[in-house]
Amino acid sequence: MRYIGGKSLMLERINDVIDENIGDISSVTDIFSGSAVVSDNFKRKGFRVISNDFLYFSYAITRGTVGLNRRPSFGKLKIGDPIKYLNELTWEKADVNIDDCFIYQNYSPNENCARMYFQKENAIKIDIIRQTIQKWYDDGLINESGYFYLLAALINAVPFVANITGVYAAYLKYWDVRTHNKLELAKPIIYSNGKRNACLNCDYTEALNKKTDLLYADPPYNSREYLPNYHILETIARYDYPEIYGVTGMRNYDNQKSEFCKKSTVKSAFERLVKGSKSKYILISYNNEGLLDTEELSEICRKYAAGNSFQLYEYEYRRYKNKIPNNTRGLKEQLYFLRRR
Repeated sequence: MRYIGGKSLMLERINDVIDENIGDISSVTDIFSGSAVVSDNFKRKGFRVISNDFLYFSYAITRGTVGLNRRPSFGKLKIGDPIKYLNELTWEKADVNIDDCFIYQNYSPNENCARMYFQKENAIKIDIIRQTIQKWYDDGLINESGYFYLLAALINAVPFVANITGVYAAYLKYWDVRTHNKLELAKPIIYSNGKRNACLNCDYTEALNKKTDLLYADPPYNSREYLPNYHILETIARYDYPEIYGVTGMRNYDNQKSEFCKKSTVKSAFERLVKGSKSKYILISYNNEGLLDTEELSEICRKYAAGNSFQLYEYEYRRYKNKIPNNTRGLKEQLYFLRRR
């Protein structure tokens, strides 16, 4: 999944900093887990992982992948492979009312909607799969682990048919070639690290109460709030028929704005993060053009670092190829490491 500030290209560097500075950890809190790539990386390294994100769709992805040590059992469904079943599910077989298909009614062109996020067939397929997963769970045919496993599969499949450049803050005014693909769920890769991993869906201040050896934090860097950029994934995950507004069909996010996205609060948010951590070590991902400048964040880290343990690592920015050019000359990705005093 394309994700703002995603760390797929930074995993090797994150691992190197940990291996270079820490030799005695077994547990990590990933306090802003996002697309779950870093939590997944920590799990593969054998750490017990506590992942957290206040966005529900991020929690659902992590709960259905990192939160599992084995593939759920679907014996009560008596259909063999549920992923195959959902991929082959048809409108007639699902027996769903078109008026209840929230994604089709609001994010695909029809007589009442001009938004071009999904082609009609894929929008309806998202709806019938999402409603089927919910019905299975409500009827007791799948347990919580099975529910999130299937929900993670659906959420991860949506970007491959969405008419966007990367985020959902706007849709393209023409149909991108990917939108003609058929929505296809893939089986989430599940493996065991032998640990009792946990997934949370709460504000970062609550997650700070979880004590692990290392706290990894990848907070927002600028004023771009995450929920409006992923509002459709949030709605698919919750499927709560929210009131929506505007050209893009935005859901309300007044209570989900981040302190890290405002110049007036970002410094106090970092202070709260570092001071409030109960972990022995802290590793923060940021960049040199963030709302809080390098010296200010370094000062906070030094304030709570034991001895001379604070170190700042900087790397030339590497980005995914994108259809929309952006000027990233001089941009550096950063890793702030310290041992708490």
